[in-house]
Amino acid sequence: MDFKDFGFDASLLEGIDAMNYTSTTPIQELAIPVILQGKDIIATAQTGTGKTAAFLLPIIHELVTGQHAEDTINTLILVPTRELAVQITQNLEAFSYFTPVSSMAIYGGGDGISYEAEKRALSKGADIVVCTPGRLISHLMAGYVRLEGLRHLVLDEADRMLDMGFHDDIIKIISYLPKDRQTLLFSATMPQSMRQLGMKITREPEEISISISKPPERIIQRALIVYEPQKIPMIQHLLKNIKFHKMVVFCSSKDSVKKLSRDLNRSGFKNEEIHSDLEQQEREQVLARFRSGRTNILIATDILSRGIDIEDIDVVINYDVPHDGEDYVHRIGRTARAETDGTAFTLVSEREQYKLKVIEDLLGYPVPKGEVPAALGATPEYNPVKRKDNRPRGGGNGGGNSGGGNKKKRPFRNRRPSGPGKPKDGGAA
Repeated sequence: MDFKDFGFDASLLEGIDAMNYTSTTPIQELAIPVILQGKDIIATAQTGTGKTAAFLLPIIHELVTGQHAEDTINTLILVPTRELAVQITQNLEAFSYFTPVSSMAIYGGGDGISYEAEKRALSKGADIVVCTPGRLISHLMAGYVRLEGLRHLVLDEADRMLDMGFHDDIIKIISYLPKDRQTLLFSATMPQSMRQLGMKITREPEEISISISKPPERIIQRALIVYEPQKIPMIQHLLKNIKFHKMVVFCSSKDSVKKLSRDLNRSGFKNEEIHSDLEQQEREQVLARFRSGRTNILIATDILSRGIDIEDIDVVINYDVPHDGEDYVHRIGRTARAETDGTAFTLVSEREQYKLKVIEDLLGYPVPKGEVPAALGATPEYNPVKRKDNRPRGGGNGGGNSGGGNKKKRPFRNRRPSGPGKPKDGGAA
């Protein structure tokens, strides 16, 4: 399903396009229409299934197109950790870059300056506040938090918040909120305690359950840990040294597809490319040549990863790490079809290591690490720690940068990010 099918505001679609998102994941396809209808949700969906966009996009659309108070918090997103608060805020800033939506991340561990910035946002109003329960409680006790006009409450990774002992804090926070609100609860698991909390804080919720599919066992998976400049030489090495009938190389942006295709063609590896800049008839012609064997190397965006049934692809290469586990499974699932075997290589740069770790956690096992030829030089160690260089472009420092635009001014709005929110490693196209 295409994001344009939801009827989103043009300014939001511009942000989605800047991130190279075009097709939905299952949780997005199921949850977004329900949220747009104003209904409550209890959803079971793991990290990596695209759930962040599932609740952010319809909320941003409603804030852009609807009427709401200027001097109160309109949306409150509760999360268990500061890391998740920063991550969601960065995604929010990217999606909302071309809209007037303002946002603030609020969590413990900051200095007095950040606390004062949080206080201004909570007292003077913000469109969306992403916060940890403990930090919000400390502000609530001071008496200046404006929640009377709140329209949306989101609990993300709610089961983890319960595991960390935040049940009483959540109930206390909810006691400050208006009863006439939309509540969206997302949890990776649904134990009885979680279900009881969900039913207590929602009204006639729609229940959605998404479990990620796993790759077929006959797919041989290998992750190749390299520096970014080593990726093209690594692919050239694979093309020279492995036997294959048909190969698909996936990139996360159409610009990467075009550059890689051009570089490989110059190196003597004849290939064709497929991405959203091609008209439908052109795509069909490229696929026809690939099916018939006239072309045996295809460089593609994720436009090819879903719903394309070509049975004799025996090698898939991820030029960069996919956005999430769903994309990874769909990409490598293009091989090993019709009971045949297949091999999937994923090239992982330093700043992509944490993304691979998230996918590994989702799969439930580590992707085996392959050997990089010595001729390529020294390679980085696999140490998937989330660091500043793992952030997508357009993200702030977690201290409350706003979501772009200049149509509406807030007293606390900070300078918007330096780019239109497009991640450095691209997105689905």
